[in-house]
Amino acid sequence: MLTRRRMIALGAAGLTGLAIARAMTLVDAAGESGVVGAQISERDLDALSKASVLYIATVRKDGNQSTAAPVWFTVASDRRLFIQTAPTTWKAKRIRRGSQMIVWIGKMQAPAFVGKAEITKDPAVSHQIVEDFPKRYLMARLGLHAPTQAMFDQGKILAIIITPVRDLPDGFKSQPGTPAPGLERKQ
Repeated sequence: MLTRRRMIALGAAGLTGLAIARAMTLVDAAGESGVVGAQISERDLDALSKASVLYIATVRKDGNQSTAAPVWFTVASDRRLFIQTAPTTWKAKRIRRGSQMIVWIGKMQAPAFVGKAEITKDPAVSHQIVEDFPKRYLMARLGLHAPTQAMFDQGKILAIIITPVRDLPDGFKSQPGTPAPGLERKQ
């Protein structure tokens, strides 16, 4: 059965090349402008330039990782990541209560980081999602799962900002049900 989650992962996997030009522009612009935004590493910027999806996990009330799920994304000029979700999803519920986000870039065995996540009603964020997703994703261009401003305005979907805080070690794996890494940097 082809679920929405599987469609997103498969559709994005076939479109990696389309995402490269946009992300490379981001890397160049961020490097030239000296923007001091999110604390995203060069390792992660490089991975974002090649990735078509993020795998994200939130933290449950008991402090353990949730199951990671693939999501579409876009990158802001200040190096924050924007995603969208339905207001009834577990990730939305957990973010509302302050859950951090664990993010793998491109695939589950890829570079990962811990970030702060927040739901926003900022029209600039929803506008960027609406504008960028069809440019990045064929399925959105075809009208399948394409977010619209009306969907944001009606509360059918929410915009989420992910601000990277610290990289996780190479090879960090998703282990649902195990303690999640913290936002604090290890000394």
